[in-house]
Amino acid sequence: MKKLNTLIIAVATLVLTVPAMAQFAKPADAIKYRQSALFVMQQNFARVAAMAAGKVPFDAKLAAESAEVATYMSKLPWAAFVEGSDKGSTKAKPQIWAEKAKFNEYAEKMQAEMGKLDAAAKTGNLDSIKAAVGAVGGSCKTCHDA
Repeated sequence: MKKLNTLIIAVATLVLTVPAMAQFAKPADAIKYRQSALFVMQQNFARVAAMAAGKVPFDAKLAAESAEVATYMSKLPWAAFVEGSDKGSTKAKPQIWAEKAKFNEYAEKMQAEMGKLDAAAKTGNLDSIKAAVGAVGGSCKTCHDA
């Protein structure tokens, strides 16, 4: 079952990210795509973070599932930061386009930290999850602050 889930995620990633540039008929589509991906990522990360903070009871299975979804979703929004999608219904800062390399570096760092959270959550060890949650949160904050 685990191999099947991994295969499904891999195929979905390929299907969703490779043609991402071509799938946006207009900038508003790219904005909606990236906002949706970021929303789903944030919701799943927040679920794990709430457990790590003791705000909700720890559920190892739910933490692992949520971390896996958040990690998968962390790979999707970046293809949707296309030319022209800096205007309209977006909160994306102009620095994203002015400093694209820096932005990409922040995105890659967050994805790496999210991968570590996924691995920690699979162990079911709450202390490891807490450390990983802090690192993910820090990487998110770095980009949002910059």
